[in-house]
Amino acid sequence: MAETIILSGTSREERYQSLLPQLKALAEETDPYAAMGNIISALKYSMGFFWAGLYIVKNNELVLGPFQGTVACTRIGLGKGVCGHTWKNKKTVIVDDVGTFEGHIACSTESKSEIVLPVFGKSGDVIMVLDIDSTCLADFNSTDEIWLTKVVRIIENIVNN
Repeated sequence: MAETIILSGTSREERYQSLLPQLKALAEETDPYAAMGNIISALKYSMGFFWAGLYIVKNNELVLGPFQGTVACTRIGLGKGVCGHTWKNKKTVIVDDVGTFEGHIACSTESKSEIVLPVFGKSGDVIMVLDIDSTCLADFNSTDEIWLTKVVRIIENIVNN
């Protein structure tokens, strides 16, 4: 896989569509952390997100994993913040304005909206979450959820095989 990501299209959906095959190619790396690190980097920089990363379930808390962006919170409890809420409820959460999300953990005041998706292990338990932040209010919608769910499936294949 070349170290360059090439996107086509002007809409976010078109960019996701051109990015996905390249993420699948990055997932062919045999080291899971290297593969996930490159996938997160490709997501952040090619899609123009403020922050993108994975939080991994370890010892009954979410621990910061591969990420790209500003310095982040390193540990999050079950049900705490958007990531902990996603982990606890096992479903994607889209927050249009993080300032209105009760219990939001403000790792950066620049983050205005967020989407967090659960990543499932073989047993069906959440083993990590994919967290994407934007500096714009209401920046995420069902298009992001659909395409980022496909990214999560790539990550699940990496960690479950």
